[in-house]
Order: sequence, then C-alpha cells, then structure tokens
Amino acid sequence: MTTHTLLQLALRSAAVGYVSLLILFPLAAIAHQSFIGGIDHFIEDISTPQASSALVLTLEAAFLTTIINAIFGTLSAIVLVRYEFPGRWFLNALVDLPFAIPTLVTGLMIAAIYGPTTILGMWLQEGNISLLYAKPGIVLAMLFVTMPFTIRSLQPVLMELEREQEEAAFSLGASPWTTFWKVTVPSVLPGLLTGVFLTFVRALGEFGSIVIVAGNIPMKTQVASVYVYGEIESYNPQGATSVSVFILLISFLVLVLLERLTRPPGERMPRWFRWSKRPLPMIHPSEIG
Repeated sequence: MTTHTLLQLALRSAAVGYVSLLILFPLAAIAHQSFIGGIDHFIEDISTPQASSALVLTLEAAFLTTIINAIFGTLSAIVLVRYEFPGRWFLNALVDLPFAIPTLVTGLMIAAIYGPTTILGMWLQEGNISLLYAKPGIVLAMLFVTMPFTIRSLQPVLMELEREQEEAAFSLGASPWTTFWKVTVPSVLPGLLTGVFLTFVRALGEFGSIVIVAGNIPMKTQVASVYVYGEIESYNPQGATSVSVFILLISFLVLVLLERLTRPPGERMPRWFRWSKRPLPMIHPSEIG
C-alpha cells in the first residue's frame, strides 16, 4: 500500500468520523429515543392537539418566510451584484449580520422596535395590527435569521453569469420582465433553489428569536422548537424527541430533494431509476430466430 493510498484513507476516515461524530451519531440517538415506544407511540406524540398545532404553525410560517425571502432575496442579490451606488459595500456587509447575531438578540431587537410601548408599535396597534405574540412576529423573526441564504447563494452565480444572452433577448424585443423570467432565472436556478431550500429548513428550527417575539402560547404562537423546549421542561422527553425527529425528517427530505435538483439534468434521478428507464436495445430482424 503506497503512501498516497494511506493518505487518502486517512483523509476519508477523518472526514467520515468528523461528520459521524457531530451529526450521524446524535441523529441516531434521538431517532432511537423517539421510537422506543414503537411507531404507534411516535404517531401519537406528534398527533396530540398541541404538537400538531405547533407543527402546522411552524410549516406555515417557514413556507411564507421562504416565499418572501425568495422574492426579496433575489431582488437584493441582483441589486448588490449589478448596480453601483453609494454605500453598497456597507449594505453587502450587513447581509451577513444575522449569521453573527445570537438569535435571542434578534428577538430583543424586534421587540425593541415593534413593542407595544414603542412609537412604531403603538402606531401599529392603532391600526389593529399586532406583531409581538402573534403569527406575523414569528414570520418576521424567521425572515431576519434566514435573510442571507438566498442572497449569498445567488451572488456568486450572478457574478459568473454572462450578460450576452440577456442582451440578445433585449435586442430581439423581449421586455425586461420576460428576459428575467426566461433567461436570468433559468441561468441562476441552482443558486436560487439552494437559497430557497436552506431558508426553509433553517426557518423550521428557529427558536431563540421566536421565544422572545411570539412567546409560548399553546395552540396560538407555539412553534415546534418552543414546544420541544416546553416538553423537556415538563419532563416529557419522549414527546420532545418525537416532534424533533419529525422536523428533522422533513429537513432531511428537503435537503435530499435540493441535492437532486441541483444536479445536471441527466443525474437528478437515482441511478437505479435511470437504469430502469433506459430504452430497450433495438433488435435487427435478422437476429430473430
């Protein structure tokens, strides 16, 4: 066995061991904990009124957050890449700020702006609009913590995108909107899908900012992560792990779908499925009989 082969094995072992230690083993432990009572007990845990309400609210808020960030994140990425204006560098630096700020601080910032005793909060209350301890506050908190994903996923793709196709579309009479949908979006689709899917899975697990902004009101503003925390405090680890595994399963399936969609068109289906869909070989009549 050569030195090069030994080095490859060492690097692979280190990578697999690192990922297994930090991700695979904890996932296996929590999955085992959630299914101790069997699949029926697992379904019963996630089907209780409080748990199902928290799961539905989490999925709804994450889906709405994903749509909003997909729209405004795409617009922001285009502006930051293609337009020169004073303060662009500062705005570009601010995009990464949600990665650096603890999520509890995010909740405190939102409460400081939209709280009932603030000017903006009182103005919203006059219009009978509530952000804190309501569903809009949950979406607002998710929007803040997931804002960088779409922008940062699109920026490198937009920087490498050749403008010739867009200019050709303009020269053929296409409107800016038509050019955007039929030329720009297909060209940046892998980056856009990456940002959108990462936004969704990140929003599913948000806890720190939501517990400050929306509180822990069962059947109203209690999301899945806050429900899990409450069940742990109530000495019900079985219920907490069941809901956690359900959210993890959704996130894993979304990430698997993302991995497939961002592959080249001919490799998006599993290999066994592509093999089963191969056309049968043509047989010449002279070969029969």
